[in-house]
Amino acid sequence: MLRSTLNGVATASAAALADCLQSRYEIVMKVAHRNDLSLRLLEIFGTLMLHQTTVAAAEELGISQPSVSTAIKQLEGQVGITLFTREKKRLIPTDDARSLFLEVEPLFEQMRSVESCVRDLRSGSVGKLRIMATPPMGYSVVPRVLRAFLAARPGVTVHFDVGRLDRVIDSVTIGAVEIGFCLAVDSFPSVHVRKLRTDGMVALMRADHPLAKLPVIGPRDLVGHELIGLETASRLGLLLQTAFEQARVPYLPQTEVRYCHTAAILARSGNGVAVVDRHTAAFLPGPDVVIRPFDPPIPVAACLLTRPSRPLTRLASEFSDLFVQELMG
Repeated sequence: MLRSTLNGVATASAAALADCLQSRYEIVMKVAHRNDLSLRLLEIFGTLMLHQTTVAAAEELGISQPSVSTAIKQLEGQVGITLFTREKKRLIPTDDARSLFLEVEPLFEQMRSVESCVRDLRSGSVGKLRIMATPPMGYSVVPRVLRAFLAARPGVTVHFDVGRLDRVIDSVTIGAVEIGFCLAVDSFPSVHVRKLRTDGMVALMRADHPLAKLPVIGPRDLVGHELIGLETASRLGLLLQTAFEQARVPYLPQTEVRYCHTAAILARSGNGVAVVDRHTAAFLPGPDVVIRPFDPPIPVAACLLTRPSRPLTRLASEFSDLFVQELMG
């Protein structure tokens, strides 16, 4: 039973399987080795004790009725005592059998616990997953995916971190996380970049801002108004600066921040106009905030980063599938 069950989870996480089975399996094996008993024979014995008849025990175990009778004879030979008496073609447990059953019942519980653990691993309902995202993804799409993912997998533990793009790439590269989520990465030697949905950046401001009446916002519209800019050391900041240069308008933010999320909060607080990715803007909706397309368009692709040399675990694959569904939906 145990061997066939384990064979069914060849694709499960080895680390998760080891964590789940170590203590329980050691107990099972110690009992078997110490007493030189067959676990299979003990399993058949326990099933017969529970179901009372060889017919019911055979059906439960998926074997023939004669196989049950043969196994009991073999076990009696191993332990050196009579476990059942034969009366009118029925096996009646002896007092010794009842005493033995009381001793080995905890062993059966351990084996059932192992089976349950393996089923959970096979279904992806237990295990560990480590992911990381840059703020635009980490504060918008990923939390929604995480909620749905964990709701269906209460036994799963997810370690989720948010950081700068270089940290996300490094973490995926060294295998510290299985998946990274970010924006505007064309390619990188050490990671596999899967580009997903592409959206243009948008202008975000309070509803009472003078520019809120415009249907589209461009660099020239922002001249004379407070601009909350992104530092040009960031990928999105560089793209924004390039858009201003192409429009022949100086990129002169009054306030410069590192993250789009910070810029959006400042814009919502009335500190000026922020040009951010659409995911960040959608994360901070409200009647006091308006979102306008930015022209010239600054296309920004949402990206999923993985390690080329390592296939995704089942949990990571399921999470990435949910992420794509949420993003594209």
